[in-house]
Amino acid sequence: MNTVRRGAAALAAAVLLGSGAAGVAMAAPAAPAAPSPSASAVAIPPGLYGKKDPTYDGVWRQSLAFLAQRATGYQPADQAVDWLLGQQCADGSFGSYRADVTKACDAQTMRDTNATAVAVQALRAVRRQATDPAKIDTAVKAGADWLRTVQNKDGGWGYGVGGPSDANSTSIVVGALAATGVRPGSFTSAEGRTPYDALLSFAVPCSDKAGAGAFAYQPDKTGKLLANADATAAATLAGLGKSIVATKASPAQPPVCTDLSKPTVERAALNGASYLAKAVAKTGHLALPPMPGAADTAEQPDFGNTADAVVALAASGAAKEAKPALDWLEKNSAAWAKESGPAAYAQLILAARATETDPREFGAVDLVEQLNATGPAPKSPDTSASSTTSDDEGRGFDVWWIIGIGTVVGVGIGFLVSGRKK
Repeated sequence: MNTVRRGAAALAAAVLLGSGAAGVAMAAPAAPAAPSPSASAVAIPPGLYGKKDPTYDGVWRQSLAFLAQRATGYQPADQAVDWLLGQQCADGSFGSYRADVTKACDAQTMRDTNATAVAVQALRAVRRQATDPAKIDTAVKAGADWLRTVQNKDGGWGYGVGGPSDANSTSIVVGALAATGVRPGSFTSAEGRTPYDALLSFAVPCSDKAGAGAFAYQPDKTGKLLANADATAAATLAGLGKSIVATKASPAQPPVCTDLSKPTVERAALNGASYLAKAVAKTGHLALPPMPGAADTAEQPDFGNTADAVVALAASGAAKEAKPALDWLEKNSAAWAKESGPAAYAQLILAARATETDPREFGAVDLVEQLNATGPAPKSPDTSASSTTSDDEGRGFDVWWIIGIGTVVGVGIGFLVSGRKK
């Protein structure tokens, strides 16, 4: 989950996918945020978190801010909730950002499965203390219904409508289904394929020396699956029946990679955790490869995806393996978060929470205070909800998941039952 999701180049690729262009897009690892000035030249509407141009990430950063605030017991201001609700199109979809919400969405409006899915999850999370819960319910249902209408034949989703499925988009939709209590196994395409059928098609086998256990974003032009850490963190959570707000699972389960004669999504998820554990073991963080054509060919630390990897590892029972990455983030992420804004603070808060670390004492930074300062002041913290993410809203998903999948290969049922704190 890239902090700003995609830079300008990746957005252009999404537009291409959304146009229904033929062929399979070759996805590079998550692109860094598009360069932007410290102060946006675009007027920031009231209620929106962050001060930078929201064109590419307005709905995304708002939604992540909500999820992190609920994880720490805060309820977003009504003004902030109203802003997010106002971004929704009449058909239930969301785009990255609509500057003029008085103009109805039309055929030219860029719909975005990622923005829709994360907005559905965020709105569901704030429902309990919302001024108008019924309005939230209507928006959540409309968003989930729209996602069903744009599901691909293989059971997955692409970033844009009509684009080929990818691991990231499919995984974030699974997170939205978790928030609404819908079983992904029942969310089938016209051909009877589920989101998990799609995820398994992106799983790299353990026999692959370069990317054992990882997930690819999409197959490349030749059909080969290339390991992608961003996709792996997202798909690991989705395969475990969890979302970006997952908490530490117990008992501890050292990550190993095992190929089964008949692959299962839960085994693929645990294989993904084994890949992530090895990826962060050397330096304590994931790395961004140089952009094509860039003068500087050195890899750069990937703060956002490192935070996501911490959540995925903790959720899989590998909190011990996540600890070096969390320590690295505590020491090195302050400047990145300050520059990147609300989504970055949210990612760090969720990583801290997943490992039972206090986000108010994250290195030398109070992440909660910093996040809340990027937008309208939230309502006073609800201490009864401080250890949960979506309050009661997310519980139903874990219950059906435990009943539905049976015993995960290599993992006892106790791991699944204790996967949440509550």
